[in-house]
Amino acid sequence: MPNTLLQNTIIHNKPPLLIEASGSHRQMGRQIGEAGREPIQKSIENARTLINSSKETLLLDWEQAKLQSRKYLPFAEERYPQYVDELRGIAEGANVPFDDIVVLNVMEAVTMDALHLTRCTSFAVNQERTENGHVYAAHNEDWTPDDEDGVMVISAKPEKEPPFLAMTYGGLLSNVGFNAYGIAQLIDSVYPNDVRIGIPRLVVSRAVLASRRISGAMGRVLIDHREAGYNHLLVHESGEMYSVEVSAKKFEVLSTTDGAIAHTNHYLDPQMKLIEKDPHELLSSRVRYFRAARLLRQKEKHSLESLQAIQQDHVNLPNSICNHNTEEEYPLDREKTISALVIDLTERKMHITWGNPCKNQYHTYCLNA
Repeated sequence: MPNTLLQNTIIHNKPPLLIEASGSHRQMGRQIGEAGREPIQKSIENARTLINSSKETLLLDWEQAKLQSRKYLPFAEERYPQYVDELRGIAEGANVPFDDIVVLNVMEAVTMDALHLTRCTSFAVNQERTENGHVYAAHNEDWTPDDEDGVMVISAKPEKEPPFLAMTYGGLLSNVGFNAYGIAQLIDSVYPNDVRIGIPRLVVSRAVLASRRISGAMGRVLIDHREAGYNHLLVHESGEMYSVEVSAKKFEVLSTTDGAIAHTNHYLDPQMKLIEKDPHELLSSRVRYFRAARLLRQKEKHSLESLQAIQQDHVNLPNSICNHNTEEEYPLDREKTISALVIDLTERKMHITWGNPCKNQYHTYCLNA
């Protein structure tokens, strides 16, 4: 693969936007919307352009996507009205229509997963496998290149829930991060064939950040009437680590005995594999999974730096762990690593890049609890 892909990588000379939010969920949403108004508005425009330009494949345009997304709201409002309030606040603060924010947060469902962005990578190591005895959770967030400008860090103090520190972008609810109870969540898209109208995946993921126990986090992941599911890599400061593979109706919990765990975008459990949609399209996910697992095995004791090196890996470029797949002809197939992060649960810190980790600096944020 020509080095032009790497040479053309965007370099950000400043850290991602930090937004501090507190109060009720509506108030927090407004604060996030106001502080992130420009990237949120741009994210909506990006999504509108992507959907409208792919109408022949998706069989819907932006106006139809808004109508479809509304079907998911009653399920979210019945179980998690506080997070719908958060979305309403984001819309108010960013001065955008609420319907547009809803589409962003149910995008995978309303497009029937046609985006098929298959290259996020998550992994974790506990104190048995680190030089300093810390517990780390690492994630590469791969998404459409146009949304890279919208990456932000949310430091939140909800009124009635634990404080948390999370990465998000555009107008999406926070989901990848950790809270004051020492629980981290990393999510990777998976592709089951039992998707239905129900509680949106991102709303379910947002709820996990309010968990006070690891079993409670699992319970929130597996809530009834969910629309589908992700793989939720849940990590606790004690060193407990679980991959919870989820679909609309099924799940499996995977653990580890060697202090390290990894997951990408295909199901690992044999029973979950039976309901995987189009597994032949997930070959790059399998390559990244085996690559990440091998790199984790190569060192008996990992450090922050060795985990960051895994995030920067280019084997199978452009569909590598550090993703540079930006030159596909079809817009739905273009993606890249828009952020990489390593959470140190022991020290309650997040080390995060804005853009590809091979070219961009890690910036450190602390949980303000």
